[in-house]
Amino acid sequence: QVQLVESGGGLVQTGGSLSVSCAASGGTLSMYTMAWFRQAPGKEREFVAAISWSGVSTNYADSVKGRFTISRDNTKNTMYLQMNSLKPEDTAVYYCAATLRGRWPPPLYNYWGQGTQVTVSS
Repeated sequence: QVQLVESGGGLVQTGGSLSVSCAASGGTLSMYTMAWFRQAPGKEREFVAAISWSGVSTNYADSVKGRFTISRDNTKNTMYLQMNSLKPEDTAVYYCAATLRGRWPPPLYNYWGQGTQVTVSS
């Protein structure tokens, strides 16, 4: 069973950039489709971006297209989210998620990290 740990969150000004990482252990990352979700205070958790096991396929929420880039390095068992042109509405706890590779895009994710806070000040 894979365990996921996020890192790299923090405070950034509007228009700035930040990168968050998700390190996996207890499993081989190439066996999993990975994704980022986020949850803002008082709101439901929402999908941000996903990446196939090989990294060839990605998809993004409309709200982050053109600003965020998801990537992965299976040799390092790590997934990344590069966030540019950040807005106050991007403020949230960011979670990484994984599911065994198969259907694309996956209908659900089985494994979750604890989250990392990203705060964008106006």
